[in-house]
Amino acid sequence: MYKIESIEGGVCAATGFFADGVSAGLKPDGAKDMAFIYSDTLCEIASVFTTNKMTAAPIRHFRRYGRFESNFVVINAKNANAMTGDAGMECIDDVLAVASARFREIHNPIMSSTGVIGVPLPIEKIKVGIRKFNLRVKNSNAAAAAIMTTDRFAKQTAVRVTLEDGSSFHIGAIAKGAGMINPAMATMLCFITTDANCNSEAMQAVLNNVVQRTFNAISVDGDTSTNDTVLLLSNKQSHCYDATAFQEALEQVMLYLAKAMVRDGEGASKLVTYDITGALNDAEAQVAAKALSTSLLMKTALFGEDPNWGRVASTIGASGIACDEKRLRIAFDDVCVYDNGVISFDETMERRAAEVMQRNAFTISCDIGLGKGHFQAYGCDLGYEYVKINADYRT
Repeated sequence: MYKIESIEGGVCAATGFFADGVSAGLKPDGAKDMAFIYSDTLCEIASVFTTNKMTAAPIRHFRRYGRFESNFVVINAKNANAMTGDAGMECIDDVLAVASARFREIHNPIMSSTGVIGVPLPIEKIKVGIRKFNLRVKNSNAAAAAIMTTDRFAKQTAVRVTLEDGSSFHIGAIAKGAGMINPAMATMLCFITTDANCNSEAMQAVLNNVVQRTFNAISVDGDTSTNDTVLLLSNKQSHCYDATAFQEALEQVMLYLAKAMVRDGEGASKLVTYDITGALNDAEAQVAAKALSTSLLMKTALFGEDPNWGRVASTIGASGIACDEKRLRIAFDDVCVYDNGVISFDETMERRAAEVMQRNAFTISCDIGLGKGHFQAYGCDLGYEYVKINADYRT
């Protein structure tokens, strides 16, 4: 038996971790735009990155080391350091050399970036930011704010896991993401810290598993970034671990942040769960759920609060999975609008379904009626504000 409870502290909740955010002049008006995460002992690392083949320099830089331990991550906003060639890699070497010279206690530092693609890294400003860091600060709020780009709010969470013998470990995290979010590791950065006594191989296996049901199950606009990153760092300082409890707690943390990204989708006002059941298998359920979460016709119907169930059926049919209109069931929360070939969409049911769609969060359930496959994906509406934000993103 074990207990998982939400706590304060974000990425600093785990023992031995520190974080802060500072202003280096990358954002206007003195807003925080650089962050660090530091552990006073070395950490084992697990990671998942973008599936975009135009991979940003920070990810290529990380991968060239192979397996290694680290205790320091520096993150900058406003510049992705992507499509910057060899010069982008050299900039990272330069930045990390400055960090290592300033802080002798850091080892094998890591860099991560988010922002505009195809612009050289403003390295002198980055160096200014590093010189402002104080590694003894615990300010997850500032770190979470510093890595935001078009995000409307900072994203962080933490949990404490208490085992049956009374020992406990912690998992904390910060993340950013609001646009270019697509279920292919999503456009996002997420940094997770834990003091659980867990090695990199075990963490990697759990992370690969959990990411499929969390960050890989969300969509804002169907676009996948060059910089998508999830880093999981463990300094093992709690000296305790339980594999089942760790996976459940990590999934709780990651699902919370994944849903926060969808809720914060650029211009979005609704968080919608697409619950697919009865598919031939889980893989087909996943295909259908993701098709619904990325469909522009679905997203605009959500924005207009129009319970156009025909778009649901059409998207499922176009997804390529095995399906049959005489076995399909569609419901908006508890309002069934189509049931095994029978249309239930009279004036009363349309009004009730429309009332569901006016909520900030609801579920569209689709029973395919052919098997036991199940998957949940998460999406949002798409409206005028998304177009406005992305029409002048670089300015």
